[in-house]
Amino acid sequence: MATLIHPTAVIHPGAELHPTVEVRPYAVIGEKVKVGPETIIGAHVVIDGWTEIGARNQIFPGAAIGLASQDKKYDGTDSLVKIGDDNRIREFVTINCATYSDEMTLIGDRNLIMAYTHIAHNCVIEDQVIITNAVSLGGHVHIESQARVGGMSGIHQGVRIGRLAMVGGMSRITRDVPPYMLVEGNSARVRSLNRVGLERAGILALNDGQVYESLKHAFRLLYRSGLSLDEALEKLEILLDNDHLRHLHHFLHLSRQEGRRGPTSGAKASDEDDD
Repeated sequence: MATLIHPTAVIHPGAELHPTVEVRPYAVIGEKVKVGPETIIGAHVVIDGWTEIGARNQIFPGAAIGLASQDKKYDGTDSLVKIGDDNRIREFVTINCATYSDEMTLIGDRNLIMAYTHIAHNCVIEDQVIITNAVSLGGHVHIESQARVGGMSGIHQGVRIGRLAMVGGMSRITRDVPPYMLVEGNSARVRSLNRVGLERAGILALNDGQVYESLKHAFRLLYRSGLSLDEALEKLEILLDNDHLRHLHHFLHLSRQEGRRGPTSGAKASDEDDD
Protein backbone atom coordinates (compact mmCIF):
# COMPACT_ATOMS: atom_id res chain seq x y z
CA MET A 1 0.00 0.00 0.00
CA ALA A 2 1.29 3.49 -0.87
CA THR A 3 2.33 5.65 2.05
CA LEU A 4 -0.18 8.26 3.22
CA ILE A 5 2.57 10.76 4.04
CA HIS A 6 4.13 12.60 1.10
CA PRO A 7 7.95 12.51 1.15
CA THR A 8 8.18 16.31 1.05
CA ALA A 9 6.16 16.75 4.26
CA VAL A 10 8.14 17.76 7.35
CA ILE A 11 6.87 15.98 10.46
CA HIS A 12 8.61 16.19 13.81
CA PRO A 13 9.40 12.73 15.26
CA GLY A 14 7.49 13.67 18.41
CA ALA A 15 4.21 14.32 16.58
CA GLU A 16 1.50 11.67 17.07
CA LEU A 17 -0.38 10.86 13.88
CA HIS A 18 -2.82 7.97 13.57
CA PRO A 19 -1.67 5.54 10.85
CA THR A 20 -4.64 6.49 8.67
CA VAL A 21 -3.78 10.22 8.59
CA GLU A 22 -2.94 11.52 5.11
CA VAL A 23 -0.34 14.29 4.82
CA ARG A 24 0.08 15.96 1.44
CA PRO A 25 3.12 17.75 -0.07
CA TYR A 26 5.13 20.29 1.89
CA ALA A 27 2.97 20.21 5.01
CA VAL A 28 4.79 21.00 8.29
CA ILE A 29 3.72 19.35 11.56
CA GLY A 30 5.28 20.24 14.91
CA GLU A 31 6.50 18.18 17.84
CA LYS A 32 3.44 18.44 20.12
CA VAL A 33 0.73 17.85 17.53
CA LYS A 34 -1.73 14.94 17.78
CA VAL A 35 -3.96 14.01 14.83
CA GLY A 36 -6.76 11.43 14.86
CA PRO A 37 -7.91 8.81 12.33
CA GLU A 38 -8.63 9.55 8.68
CA THR A 39 -7.83 13.23 8.89
CA ILE A 40 -6.42 14.73 5.67
CA ILE A 41 -3.79 17.44 5.98
CA GLY A 42 -3.45 19.35 2.72
CA ALA A 43 -0.43 20.71 0.92
CA HIS A 44 1.52 23.51 2.63
CA VAL A 45 -0.53 23.27 5.84
CA VAL A 46 1.34 24.24 9.02
CA ILE A 47 0.23 22.70 12.35
CA ASP A 48 2.28 23.56 15.40
CA GLY A 49 2.09 24.14 19.16
CA TRP A 50 -0.01 22.02 21.51
CA THR A 51 -2.64 21.08 18.95
CA GLU A 52 -5.05 18.13 19.13
CA ILE A 53 -7.12 17.28 16.05
CA GLY A 54 -9.76 14.56 16.02
CA ALA A 55 -11.02 12.18 13.35
CA ARG A 56 -12.04 12.65 9.71
CA ASN A 57 -11.15 16.33 9.45
CA GLN A 58 -10.21 17.86 6.09
CA ILE A 59 -7.62 20.61 6.33
CA PHE A 60 -7.14 22.34 2.98
CA PRO A 61 -3.92 23.85 1.53
CA GLY A 62 -2.28 26.76 3.28
CA ALA A 63 -4.10 26.58 6.61
CA ALA A 64 -2.06 27.49 9.71
CA ILE A 65 -3.20 25.94 13.01
CA GLY A 66 -1.82 26.23 16.52
CA LEU A 67 0.57 29.09 15.91
CA ALA A 68 1.22 31.79 18.52
CA SER A 69 -1.59 33.94 19.84
CA GLN A 70 -1.56 37.49 18.50
CA ASP A 71 -2.52 38.77 21.95
CA LYS A 72 0.25 41.11 23.17
CA LYS A 73 0.04 39.39 26.57
CA TYR A 74 1.11 36.07 25.06
CA ASP A 75 4.56 35.14 26.39
CA GLY A 76 5.24 32.00 24.37
CA THR A 77 3.78 29.59 26.91
CA ASP A 78 2.33 26.29 25.66
CA SER A 79 -1.43 26.58 25.31
CA LEU A 80 -3.89 24.33 23.54
CA VAL A 81 -5.80 24.27 20.29
CA LYS A 82 -8.36 21.46 20.31
CA ILE A 83 -10.35 20.50 17.22
CA GLY A 84 -13.04 17.81 17.20
CA ASP A 85 -14.24 15.52 14.41
CA ASP A 86 -15.57 15.89 10.86
CA ASN A 87 -14.60 19.52 10.34
CA ARG A 88 -13.70 21.10 7.01
CA ILE A 89 -11.08 23.80 7.38
CA ARG A 90 -10.61 25.49 4.05
CA GLU A 91 -7.69 27.26 2.36
CA PHE A 92 -5.57 29.71 4.37
CA VAL A 93 -7.64 29.55 7.54
CA THR A 94 -5.64 30.63 10.61
CA ILE A 95 -6.41 29.28 14.09
CA ASN A 96 -4.29 30.66 16.94
CA CYS A 97 -3.51 29.08 20.29
CA ALA A 98 -4.87 30.50 23.56
CA THR A 99 -3.03 33.20 25.45
CA TYR A 100 -2.28 31.39 28.74
CA SER A 101 -1.18 27.85 29.52
CA ASP A 102 -4.41 26.78 31.26
CA GLU A 103 -6.63 27.91 28.37
CA MET A 104 -7.56 26.67 24.89
CA THR A 105 -8.94 27.64 21.54
CA LEU A 106 -11.72 25.10 20.92
CA ILE A 107 -13.50 23.94 17.76
CA GLY A 108 -16.17 21.27 18.05
CA ASP A 109 -17.56 18.85 15.45
CA ARG A 110 -18.96 19.07 11.90
CA ASN A 111 -18.09 22.72 11.29
CA LEU A 112 -17.33 24.33 7.94
CA ILE A 113 -14.76 27.11 8.19
CA MET A 114 -14.29 28.69 4.78
CA ALA A 115 -11.19 30.20 3.19
CA TYR A 116 -9.21 33.06 4.77
CA THR A 117 -11.13 32.98 8.05
CA HIS A 118 -9.13 34.00 11.13
CA ILE A 119 -9.97 32.43 14.50
CA ALA A 120 -8.08 34.25 17.24
CA HIS A 121 -6.92 33.11 20.68
CA ASN A 122 -9.41 31.56 23.11
CA CYS A 123 -12.28 31.37 20.62
CA VAL A 124 -14.91 28.64 21.02
CA ILE A 125 -16.76 27.31 17.96
CA GLU A 126 -19.36 24.73 18.97
CA ASP A 127 -20.89 22.24 16.48
CA GLN A 128 -22.34 22.49 12.95
CA VAL A 129 -21.31 26.12 12.54
CA ILE A 130 -20.67 27.62 9.10
CA ILE A 131 -18.23 30.53 8.88
CA THR A 132 -18.06 31.93 5.37
CA ASN A 133 -15.00 33.30 3.55
CA ALA A 134 -12.75 35.98 5.06
CA VAL A 135 -14.46 36.32 8.43
CA SER A 136 -12.28 37.64 11.26
CA LEU A 137 -12.96 36.56 14.85
CA GLY A 138 -11.32 38.53 17.65
CA GLY A 139 -10.13 36.80 20.81
CA HIS A 140 -12.59 35.07 23.15
CA VAL A 141 -15.42 34.97 20.58
CA HIS A 142 -17.90 32.15 21.28
CA ILE A 143 -20.16 30.85 18.50
CA GLU A 144 -22.92 28.48 19.56
CA SER A 145 -24.04 25.45 17.53
CA GLN A 146 -25.67 25.80 14.11
CA ALA A 147 -24.95 29.53 13.79
CA ARG A 148 -23.99 31.01 10.41
CA VAL A 149 -21.61 33.91 9.82
CA GLY A 150 -21.63 35.63 6.43
CA GLY A 151 -18.49 36.45 4.48
CA MET A 152 -16.12 39.31 5.30
CA SER A 153 -17.78 40.00 8.65
CA GLY A 154 -15.73 41.29 11.57
CA ILE A 155 -16.56 39.93 15.04
CA HIS A 156 -15.31 41.98 17.99
CA GLN A 157 -13.39 40.23 20.75
CA GLY A 158 -15.54 38.79 23.52
CA VAL A 159 -18.72 38.61 21.42
CA ARG A 160 -21.02 35.61 21.74
CA ILE A 161 -23.14 34.51 18.75
CA GLY A 162 -26.19 32.48 19.75
CA ARG A 163 -27.48 29.15 18.53
CA LEU A 164 -29.02 29.17 15.05
CA ALA A 165 -28.30 32.87 14.60
CA MET A 166 -27.45 34.24 11.17
CA VAL A 167 -24.96 37.07 10.67
CA GLY A 168 -25.30 38.72 7.27
CA GLY A 169 -22.25 39.23 5.08
CA MET A 170 -19.93 42.21 5.64
CA SER A 171 -21.45 42.94 9.06
CA ARG A 172 -19.64 44.63 11.94
CA ILE A 173 -20.53 42.71 15.10
CA THR A 174 -19.61 44.51 18.31
CA ARG A 175 -22.30 43.07 20.62
CA ASP A 176 -23.71 39.64 21.36
CA VAL A 177 -25.99 38.17 18.68
CA PRO A 178 -29.09 36.58 20.25
CA PRO A 179 -30.00 33.00 19.34
CA TYR A 180 -32.40 32.41 16.43
CA MET A 181 -32.05 35.97 15.11
CA LEU A 182 -30.90 37.37 11.77
CA VAL A 183 -28.42 40.20 12.35
CA GLU A 184 -26.87 42.40 9.67
CA GLY A 185 -25.27 45.77 9.08
CA ASN A 186 -22.59 48.25 10.10
CA SER A 187 -23.21 48.58 12.97
CA ALA A 188 -25.28 45.43 13.06
CA ARG A 189 -28.93 45.34 14.09
CA VAL A 190 -31.38 42.48 14.68
CA ARG A 191 -33.52 42.42 11.54
CA SER A 192 -35.83 39.42 11.99
CA LEU A 193 -35.96 35.83 13.12
CA ASN A 194 -33.63 33.53 11.19
CA ARG A 195 -36.59 31.83 9.56
CA VAL A 196 -34.57 29.89 6.96
CA GLY A 197 -32.21 28.55 9.60
CA LEU A 198 -35.10 27.59 11.89
CA GLU A 199 -36.82 25.80 9.02
CA ARG A 200 -33.68 23.87 8.07
CA ALA A 201 -33.21 22.86 11.71
CA GLY A 202 -36.77 21.51 11.87
CA ILE A 203 -37.95 24.04 14.45
CA LEU A 204 -40.78 25.38 12.28
CA ALA A 205 -42.39 21.96 12.43
CA LEU A 206 -42.01 21.38 16.18
CA ASN A 207 -45.36 20.91 17.92
CA ASP A 208 -47.19 21.87 14.72
CA GLY A 209 -45.38 25.18 14.54
CA GLN A 210 -46.06 26.23 18.12
CA VAL A 211 -42.37 26.59 18.96
CA TYR A 212 -41.79 28.86 15.98
CA GLU A 213 -44.84 30.96 16.87
CA SER A 214 -43.51 31.35 20.41
CA LEU A 215 -40.15 32.54 19.07
CA LYS A 216 -41.94 34.98 16.75
CA HIS A 217 -43.89 36.34 19.73
CA ALA A 218 -40.62 36.70 21.68
CA PHE A 219 -39.05 38.58 18.74
CA ARG A 220 -41.94 41.03 18.66
CA LEU A 221 -41.77 41.59 22.42
CA LEU A 222 -38.03 42.23 22.27
CA TYR A 223 -37.80 44.31 19.08
CA ARG A 224 -41.24 45.60 18.04
CA SER A 225 -43.18 46.33 21.25
CA GLY A 226 -41.42 49.54 22.27
CA LEU A 227 -40.66 48.00 25.66
CA SER A 228 -37.26 48.34 27.27
CA LEU A 229 -35.18 45.16 27.32
CA ASP A 230 -35.87 44.76 31.05
CA GLU A 231 -39.61 45.07 30.49
CA ALA A 232 -39.57 42.67 27.51
CA LEU A 233 -37.57 40.06 29.43
CA GLU A 234 -39.97 40.32 32.36
CA LYS A 235 -42.95 39.66 30.07
CA LEU A 236 -41.02 36.90 28.28
CA GLU A 237 -40.28 35.16 31.57
CA ILE A 238 -43.89 34.00 31.96
CA LEU A 239 -43.90 32.50 28.45
CA LEU A 240 -40.96 30.10 28.76
CA ASP A 241 -42.77 26.94 27.64
CA ASN A 242 -40.02 25.36 25.52
CA ASP A 243 -36.24 24.92 25.57
CA HIS A 244 -35.65 27.39 22.73
CA LEU A 245 -37.40 30.25 24.50
CA ARG A 246 -35.60 29.39 27.71
CA HIS A 247 -32.25 29.45 25.88
CA LEU A 248 -33.03 32.85 24.32
CA HIS A 249 -34.11 34.30 27.68
CA HIS A 250 -31.02 32.94 29.47
CA PHE A 251 -28.68 34.19 26.73
CA LEU A 252 -30.06 37.73 26.94
CA HIS A 253 -29.78 37.79 30.72
CA LEU A 254 -26.14 36.66 30.56
CA SER A 255 -25.37 39.14 27.80
CA ARG A 256 -26.29 42.04 30.09
CA GLN A 257 -23.90 41.00 32.87
CA GLU A 258 -20.80 43.00 33.69
CA GLY A 259 -17.89 42.07 31.44
CA ARG A 260 -20.11 41.00 28.52
CA ARG A 261 -20.63 43.00 25.35
CA GLY A 262 -24.40 43.36 25.73
CA PRO A 263 -26.98 42.26 23.15
CA THR A 264 -27.29 43.66 19.63
CA SER A 265 -30.10 46.20 19.31
CA GLY A 266 -33.09 45.87 17.01
CA ALA A 267 -33.67 47.82 13.81
CA LYS A 268 -36.58 50.21 13.34
CA ALA A 269 -39.82 48.31 12.80
CA SER A 270 -40.67 50.42 9.74
CA ASP A 271 -37.54 49.20 7.97
CA GLU A 272 -37.73 45.49 8.66
CA ASP A 273 -39.84 42.36 8.34
CA ASP A 274 -41.59 41.24 11.53
CA ASP A 275 -40.95 37.62 10.54
